[in-house]
Amino acid sequence: MTTLAGKIVLQRSPLFRGLAPPALERIASLATQRHYGEGEIVCSQGDPGDALHAVVTGRIRISSGAPDGREIFLNIMEPGDSFGEIALLDGGTRTATAVAMVPSELVSLRRDHLFALLEREPQVALELLRLCGERLRWTSGLLEDAALLDAPARLAKRLLILAELHGKRSKDGVTLRLSQEDLASFLGITRQAVNQQLQAWKGRGWVGLSRGVIVVRDEPAIRSRVAGGRPRNSGLPCSIIFPARVVMRWSASP
Repeated sequence: MTTLAGKIVLQRSPLFRGLAPPALERIASLATQRHYGEGEIVCSQGDPGDALHAVVTGRIRISSGAPDGREIFLNIMEPGDSFGEIALLDGGTRTATAVAMVPSELVSLRRDHLFALLEREPQVALELLRLCGERLRWTSGLLEDAALLDAPARLAKRLLILAELHGKRSKDGVTLRLSQEDLASFLGITRQAVNQQLQAWKGRGWVGLSRGVIVVRDEPAIRSRVAGGRPRNSGLPCSIIFPARVVMRWSASP
């Protein structure tokens, strides 16, 4: 059963918003909606890719792990965002793990139902291709950053992206509710390295810091740090370098 909120999310999704009302009603009737508690796993890396998911309420964290237990955060999905299209299309396993950061509602469309829709509605297939291209560009950009930017520049760039996507703007700056540990997990560097750089920027008035909150106060200054990023062989400790093999395995969506 899909609620009214779930139907609205489907209607506004880039994948389905161009469809006629009868087609949207068919999709809503085939989709399922489920609640996930905070910390509950939606899907795990290596699981069968059997459904496409869209966020109705809440926030979903996408992450990828290595056999030795290391984990890197890849993305945060919010209401209106969809994920899971990569494994869904090629029939392979999930490339990442999705976990509810807060209590969340998701609508899901099974692989067989989506493929039947693609045969009837070619515009959905075109939107799906566009979405996959968008994911590929994002992956390519992340790999380029890991190869060409030093850790402070990558921190500056990711902080600006997260603030733009998930921050709340006010006269004091852009407030981002994210712990330094989580920010470090987005970059594959240590929390100590993140804290050291943020404290330096705080001293310059670029950011404000409190428990679980980062306030971006001087966006142009932080953006200039991205442009001034040094090559990887800048003498920084190897412990804060983004592991290249983890970057290669990255995906914005499981």
